[in-house]
Amino acid sequence: MNQLFFLLVAFSSMQACTGVSSSQLPADKNLSGPAKVAQNTIGEIAVPAGYSRLVLSDSSFGTWLRKVSLKKDNIVYLYNGTKKPNQSAQYAVLDVSVGRENLQQCADAVMRLRAEYFFNRGEYTRINFKASDRTVLSFAEWCNGFRYHLQGNKLIKRQSSSACTNLRQCFDAYLRVVFSYCGTASLQQSLQRVENIRDIRAGDVWIEGGYPGHAMIVVDVAASARNEKIFLLAQSYMPAQDVHVVRNPADDNSPWYKAAEGQPLYTPEWTFASGSLYRFYDSW
Repeated sequence: MNQLFFLLVAFSSMQACTGVSSSQLPADKNLSGPAKVAQNTIGEIAVPAGYSRLVLSDSSFGTWLRKVSLKKDNIVYLYNGTKKPNQSAQYAVLDVSVGRENLQQCADAVMRLRAEYFFNRGEYTRINFKASDRTVLSFAEWCNGFRYHLQGNKLIKRQSSSACTNLRQCFDAYLRVVFSYCGTASLQQSLQRVENIRDIRAGDVWIEGGYPGHAMIVVDVAASARNEKIFLLAQSYMPAQDVHVVRNPADDNSPWYKAAEGQPLYTPEWTFASGSLYRFYDSW
């Protein structure tokens, strides 16, 4: 394998989702222990007074995200079953598989949720992700027996398997390949910048691609009568760990963030520069 490409693959499969620690947040913004929540789904997380959730179509990604179940145990576990050392970032933990390998990190959690939505709807041709070498990894082609193999510094697609008979097993195997060859840098190439943060939507992605880099997904949005927007954020991190809704460092009793123009976004384990909000091109 080409040495440079090996490094790119290694960075993609072990995304360096390492940024500012809570000690680097603005003064008096450090967090304490895990919050205790009783909600069963993302859509049941209480909205602050004066705000209401946006009205969405029944078929939208945002509606699907609101129905994602939350775990009763509000502890973030790593892929190997051990507890994450930092238990202060999460408000709630999504009941979403993290797998048994150190693969589903920050960008991967975004891709997992997007892929699960389309898989649930049977829209297999819409499950596509761009690898670090710009090869498009297609789930529909994977289902038809096509696999991706390294040849030099390029992924080559060729039919080397029979068509899938167990779609869920095929889907899980496909995602392991996606998580191995995609990362924050390649994901950002598949997104378009949201110019006006007031247009923020569920499914949008806060992202800074690179090595290190980080990505977090907007899982719900609410608005006031004056159209002031607030939103919920979810992330995985490094090592691979449970996907979780994060708390707001500015208010450790709330997971809601204000959509503020021209301002950095401070989260428990990463600070995004202003202008880091992106959206998939094929918005739904």
